Amino acid sequence: MPETKHVDAASGDVLLLVGTMKGAFILRSDNARETWDVGGPYFPGRAIYAMAYDDRNGRKRLWAAVNSSFWGSYLSSSDDYGKTWTEPETYGVKFPEDTDSSLKQIWQIAKGHPGEDDTLYCGVEPAALFKSTDAGASWALVKGLYDHPHRPQWMPGGGGLCLHTILLDPSDPKRLFIAISTAGVYRTDDGGESWQPRNKGVRAQFLPPDQRFPEWGQCVHKIVSHPSSPDRLFLQNHWGLYRSDDAGDSWNDVANGVPSDFGFAMEIDPNDANNVFIIPMESDEFRCTPEGKMRVYRTRNDGQSWEALTKGLPQENALETVLRDGMSADTLKPTGIYFGTRNGKLFGSSDGGDSWGAIQESLPPIVCVKTAVVQ
Repeated sequence: MPETKHVDAASGDVLLLVGTMKGAFILRSDNARETWDVGGPYFPGRAIYAMAYDDRNGRKRLWAAVNSSFWGSYLSSSDDYGKTWTEPETYGVKFPEDTDSSLKQIWQIAKGHPGEDDTLYCGVEPAALFKSTDAGASWALVKGLYDHPHRPQWMPGGGGLCLHTILLDPSDPKRLFIAISTAGVYRTDDGGESWQPRNKGVRAQFLPPDQRFPEWGQCVHKIVSHPSSPDRLFLQNHWGLYRSDDAGDSWNDVANGVPSDFGFAMEIDPNDANNVFIIPMESDEFRCTPEGKMRVYRTRNDGQSWEALTKGLPQENALETVLRDGMSADTLKPTGIYFGTRNGKLFGSSDGGDSWGAIQESLPPIVCVKTAVVQ
């Protein structure tokens, strides 16, 4: 068993929360982001598909979604940057006994709307949304989504029937977007009581040609938006790259000049709503970087064009895979952008993507990268 190391953090430090197939790691740097201390592995040998940092109401709380052969999938938290973690019986994300579902995996942890300082959301498999209003002490199934008439017909994608993305509209406390593979994007405008599919214009490539634009059933991989423009969203699909300017009511193709419109990871610059980043994959059959070149693509004009960011990234024999939660950005200026690969390599940029460097090159397969700046 590897020795577990720990980090300490002070105000202004940057944290990278890295979930892998063999445990969680916490990396810390000062605001220069040149060198990184590494804490972990935590939960060694267990897959960590979701992590989050909650700094509201004076908390400094880390969350990890842990897959255990004994406990199943559960949430654990730490208030001391990983030195101690709660036991699984402390928190319970589980389906009520009167449902026909049992929890397989927790895919996402997200904070609530501004002003909802004790609200958290979890997206799980089989596809469902859970909500906590007491900072994670207890959880309740969002019945409005679970009881949706479409749910019995949702079909699992290659990674399962997972609710993997939770996106809040900070200007509207009752509006929330979720993405499910393979059901598509759904939006609520009444705080979760009712949900509407929002997939008009998004292609379902795996369906027959005359059925490729259904109301729902798309395999959406990721959606992002910026707090300053909550009605403008970007979407990475299982084949397809899209933008919506009307809160998901319709989508337009923006795959202009990218080597492939297949991919998983997508991120928006917290400091610039015009900057969106993706990492294309070759195809659904060959889920590696096109031409063996590690390239991050950035648009600065709403997807009208994309530029390849390559400085410092390997451009030969780089057959890497970056998954949907494998890329994240910090809020410092200039923006820090980070991504991890299934080969256990963690890369970072401290200048908004203009140049890159390897932070770690020998971690277990990375499935989740999240960032936080300590206040």
